[in-house]
Amino acid sequence: MSSKERPTLGGTRIKTRKRNIAAPLDPAAFSDAVVQIYLDNAGDLELIAKSIESSDLNFSRYGDTFFEVVFTGGRTQPGTTKPDEGDRHPYSIIECEPKREVILPSVIYIQKILRRRPFLIKNLENVMRKFLQSLELFEENERKKLAIFTALAFSQKLSGLPPETVFQPLLKDNLVAKGLVLSFMTDFFKEYLIDNSLDDLISILKRGKVEENLLDIFPPTKRSNEAFSEHFTKEGLVALVEYNEKKNFEVKLKEMKSSLTAQLTDEADTSEVIETVKLRVRDAKLPDIEVVRILWDVLMDAVQWSGKNQQQNANAALRQVKTWAELLNTFCTTGKLELELMYKVQMQCYEDAKLMKLFPEIVRSLYDQDVLAEDTILHWFRKGTNSKGRQTFVKALEPFVNWLEEAEEEE
Repeated sequence: MSSKERPTLGGTRIKTRKRNIAAPLDPAAFSDAVVQIYLDNAGDLELIAKSIESSDLNFSRYGDTFFEVVFTGGRTQPGTTKPDEGDRHPYSIIECEPKREVILPSVIYIQKILRRRPFLIKNLENVMRKFLQSLELFEENERKKLAIFTALAFSQKLSGLPPETVFQPLLKDNLVAKGLVLSFMTDFFKEYLIDNSLDDLISILKRGKVEENLLDIFPPTKRSNEAFSEHFTKEGLVALVEYNEKKNFEVKLKEMKSSLTAQLTDEADTSEVIETVKLRVRDAKLPDIEVVRILWDVLMDAVQWSGKNQQQNANAALRQVKTWAELLNTFCTTGKLELELMYKVQMQCYEDAKLMKLFPEIVRSLYDQDVLAEDTILHWFRKGTNSKGRQTFVKALEPFVNWLEEAEEEE
């Protein structure tokens, strides 16, 4: 072989790498095929489900299109809810009556499809998100059907449909401002509570991240607790109104407690603290009994307790009572409120082992500071209704009560 000739490999076949050629998308043909299944079975969802199960349609590629056909009867134009070209069927959710007994079979039908093809849950999310973001493009009657479907989907626990996917898209400013979200959610609440408890509803709202701000579903001009109560009372959802009122009440209590704690930490003047409490009580319309309970909790929480030194704990508690006696006096204005304060002291001493033996000393200090009247103490001793630790505390308080009774006899 000449030195200039290059060696070759005889009989070797050189292979070229083949490219993966993707088939072009054809959602129109898929949609027409699904529509034909609906038409062939005259809308019978049992038969339709069986036909779909035995078909070789590419659901993994056209999942969104499938649910568009289920909801609207055919394909929708990209980015809208308007019908696209192609065949349609009259058995969709949007075309049926806005009644639960009519829509429920569609929910069960979708559940069957998802059990066979669980990956389609993402496509259901996509289509529901698309429709809910475009509520204004639907008629009022159609929006009600979507609300009923959504409620039934959660009620039937539709294959893990995430509440966040459903509720968050609704909170678009333009939808809220037009009152569309309030109307949708009202229909949803009423429908869901037919088969489920209020606790179930609140759980779903929490998972959907809307429970904390239920007022956000109201148009800005009507966004108030008064409007909330008026609207849902009128709609027959009294349990939801009561829940919201209780929640708001708890928030106000927490805010008041936090404010008082900060003032005590900063060693604010007693008169300043009293004015703050009066202001918050007036603004939040807090019941007097709750105010007394909060005051005692905050005062005791602010005490620097000693781990085991009983005498230090006693001194600290009594010092706190003496320091803030004027504050307690200002709001313990009746025998009923004084008795409530005694019950608070009783419960704290019962629940906190280090305070168990301090009950008579605290009561005596409150008496000395004119916070508790003699009649209140005697009533608690003779007729108190709170049984927690009562036998122990009555025995511990007996010497002081004897002293009060002897003093009363001498007078």
